[in-house]
Amino acid sequence: MMDCCFLKTHKPTRTITIRMRELEIKLQTLDTHPRPKVALEQYTVPANLAARILFRACYEFGDIEHKSVADLGTGTGRLALGAAMLGAEYVVGVDLDPLALKVAVKNCARMGSKADWVLTDIDTLRGPVETVVMNPPFGTKRPHADIRFLQAALKIGKVVYSIHKAATREHLERWFREQGSESELIMTDKMEIPHQFSFHKKSKGFVEIDVFRAVKG
Repeated sequence: MMDCCFLKTHKPTRTITIRMRELEIKLQTLDTHPRPKVALEQYTVPANLAARILFRACYEFGDIEHKSVADLGTGTGRLALGAAMLGAEYVVGVDLDPLALKVAVKNCARMGSKADWVLTDIDTLRGPVETVVMNPPFGTKRPHADIRFLQAALKIGKVVYSIHKAATREHLERWFREQGSESELIMTDKMEIPHQFSFHKKSKGFVEIDVFRAVKG
């Protein structure tokens, strides 16, 4: 079992209609990308991590249920569909990989969920939405890709939940301050990285991650 540290505890603001374990099981059944691209850093967020983030966003902060939610770099739709399961009023997943979105559409149909899927680059987005949830590239293959996603998210969303490498924490906290955005480190964890590229030497590995909640300045 992976370590998890919740940095702040908030009282639930809504009645829980789905248990976190149930949400995790549903997310685990979704198909992942059959041919992920290393240049796009296409790593599917683990179901247990996705469930914890979405559960907190929904039931502790009130940012999912009855809200409009966008998932930038949605891939096969795990975060977007999790938001739909938690009662988001409107969900849209955005990605520039047509194969990833093809899988997302199939996942959506199998879950009986409602969501829009948009094939485009994040720079074209105009918004607005109330909440953005995303697992952006860490920026290890494309420098500053993480910042580019944050810029797009804060342009269209009132509040943003985003996963990042813990090693970039100080840099991101400084960046949020410079943008005039109120940010909060709500979770630290270890994200499982499966063996999916030729340079991976182990069957799986782990990377320390932070989850930020940022409110547009």
